[in-house]
Amino acid sequence: MEVPGLTHLHTGKVRDLYRNAAGDLVMVASDRTSVYDWVLPTEIPDKGRVLTQLSLWWFDQLSDLVPHHVLGTDVPAGAPVDWAGRTLVCKSLDMVPVECVARGYLTGSGLAEYRQTRTVCGLALPEGLVDGSELPAPIFTPATKAAVGDHDENVSYEEVAHQVGTEVAAELRQTTLAVYGRARDIARERGIILADTKFEFGFADGQLTLADEVLTPDSSRFWPADLWQPGRAQPSFDKQFVRDWLTSPAAAWDRTGEEPPPALPHEIVESTRAKYIEAYQRLTGLSWA
Repeated sequence: MEVPGLTHLHTGKVRDLYRNAAGDLVMVASDRTSVYDWVLPTEIPDKGRVLTQLSLWWFDQLSDLVPHHVLGTDVPAGAPVDWAGRTLVCKSLDMVPVECVARGYLTGSGLAEYRQTRTVCGLALPEGLVDGSELPAPIFTPATKAAVGDHDENVSYEEVAHQVGTEVAAELRQTTLAVYGRARDIARERGIILADTKFEFGFADGQLTLADEVLTPDSSRFWPADLWQPGRAQPSFDKQFVRDWLTSPAAAWDRTGEEPPPALPHEIVESTRAKYIEAYQRLTGLSWA
């Protein structure tokens, strides 16, 4: 989208990135949804606003642990009215090319690796863990950041150290686990398990800075604590309704094929929207208007 005074830099799976005349970044969260590395043809109304407002809330909760990149939320002059509530004006950072993942519970790609090798990103774990098991302690399991259409790839800590240097790797691990620990405790007080999450960091004047979105249903697995039951897939506050429908016979879609996913039915859109809003309300204690 052309906006006076802004230069379009990049369109991601969910966000559009611009640069303003002052050199700051303008990040706009759309209502697009990506699943299985496909951007779906159907949007989830209000999703971009939920992601933006929840990120802002979390940035405030974490500001004593690590600085963040947000400078303001004003919509640039001449931008669409729809950008309200979904726009962040941010510092331009020297980004670290690593997805910083923290896991406190075993599921997803970590579970798949564990079943084969009893490790996650090369870290040895005890025998007997199942889908949804709480880990003895949270672990740092980094990944490479993929382009649109590609898969993120889990990598070892040693690979990160080789890529960015030992000091930066150590700082990434320490900060990731500290932020995860704070967020896990806050979520737990509100009846939500933070199973895992991913962060992105950059440097501003030599200082590690938290970037992008943070601790949203798009970047985290949130589970209702009262329904947690290791040994099965957990109910969650995220895109699970979308994933389940796309892999059901009703969708008639081959996840391993080359055909794009079909449009989502109304009831799946509404159920997913409701879960995102419920996550926002339960975590922040604020109502969604």
